[in-house]
Amino acid sequence: MHSLNGWRDSVKEQKDLTDDRKLLNSIHEQITKMAVEMERTQIADYVQLLNRPRRLIWVNLLTGLSRGVGIAIGFTIFATTILYFLKALGALNLPIIGDYIADIVRHVQYQLEGRTY
Repeated sequence: MHSLNGWRDSVKEQKDLTDDRKLLNSIHEQITKMAVEMERTQIADYVQLLNRPRRLIWVNLLTGLSRGVGIAIGFTIFATTILYFLKALGALNLPIIGDYIADIVRHVQYQLEGRTY
């Protein structure tokens, strides 16, 4: 009977070891996935940037300037397109709309020339 209990204990220990190995393998896979995701998101570069305030300020300054220039160029193109269509509508001599559009175009041209109306 004693050897039967020893065998049961041995089987139980083997099962516990197998369960522990499965758990460790699962944890290892999850940690590997997390490491790959952290590398993909470049979190190390972000942390390094946060630890260098001068570089962070410089990068943010350049980003802000780029956005500002992009917005200015985009708005200029947009406004030019709108003015082009307004001039075309004004040339059609539609009774009410034509006068209104002509006034808008005139005001914009005065502003572009630096004059006040």
